[in-house]
Amino acid sequence: MILPLLLVAASFQDTTTLDASVAAFTGRPTGAEGGARTPVDARLRLATCPTVSLSWRSEQHDAVVVSCGGPAWRIFVPVIRPASAPAAIAASFVSVAKAPPVIKRGDPIVIEAGTDGFSISREGVAMGDAAPGGRFMVKVDDTRTPVQAIAVEAGHATLPGWSN
Repeated sequence: MILPLLLVAASFQDTTTLDASVAAFTGRPTGAEGGARTPVDARLRLATCPTVSLSWRSEQHDAVVVSCGGPAWRIFVPVIRPASAPAAIAASFVSVAKAPPVIKRGDPIVIEAGTDGFSISREGVAMGDAAPGGRFMVKVDDTRTPVQAIAVEAGHATLPGWSN
């Protein structure tokens, strides 16, 4: 007995629809300053999503995150940045680098992170110098690998992604 071979047509997300969504989100067409650098690659085989969500990857608006909750997938679409943006970002890093360090190598440090109703802190020793807002490594006694922290003030730091 020979069973018939059934071909099931796979349904994939339409990338041109994603391009239109990104253009609407950024307010700029693909290839224009402030818009997506290139169209979403049509070779992607993403499961069809009834509702995609879009958000900026960071405050610098350097990429759009297109994601689907069910089925779960996400892609990053790079955005063409204005020519003046890198200079502004570089200037902000220069101002942090020129500030005098508030934490010096060997200083005892308290790393704190938390929100309303939740707080956690750890003690450690600074492995380098850091100005306010600068990143440095902290050796915590009971761990083998150091922890990255952001200097807040003398003796105090926070974890990247947390603000106190």
